Amino acid sequence: LRYLKGTLKYGLVLTPARSSSFFNLTAFTDADWASDPNDRRSTSAACIYLGPNLVSWWSKKQLLVARSSTEAEYRALAQAVTEVLWIQSLLKELKVHLNTPTVLCDNQSTVALSHNPVLHARSKHMELDIFFVREKVISKALVVSHIPAQHQYADLLTKALSPKRFLSLRSKLNVADPSDLSHPP
Repeated sequence: LRYLKGTLKYGLVLTPARSSSFFNLTAFTDADWASDPNDRRSTSAACIYLGPNLVSWWSKKQLLVARSSTEAEYRALAQAVTEVLWIQSLLKELKVHLNTPTVLCDNQSTVALSHNPVLHARSKHMELDIFFVREKVISKALVVSHIPAQHQYADLLTKALSPKRFLSLRSKLNVADPSDLSHPP
């Protein structure tokens, strides 16, 4: 409650994109494996940017218990890909030109699974998500790339963080007190 009281004026700050004929659509996706001690369900999260602006974000408890961190991360990835494709479709309908969307994940096994055309027996229980994402990657509808954990913005929505890390990531989400921002004349 103290945090909420101290941040009443905070909001999402939107800035104009650089002048370009194409915009970037970028998603950061993460999962905190088996984070709930009561039922061991994981928490998924994503932050989706259009140019420099955060346009969508979510944090959700997964419906099923993941048997590995890769499975938890892949479920988060599949959900983020679904949302990125929906935003891409909406923007295409509005005649907004986009570069190929990028989805960033800090789990190397998840990134490898999204590119590997061989379905391994150990991943068969998450087969639908794997085929869905891989189909989009192979058709070049989007790019899935690895991002080091220290640059993962979605950590803010899945993990307990130190105050310094929390404030750093909050600023990356463009959440600020507008009165603290200096506006050029």
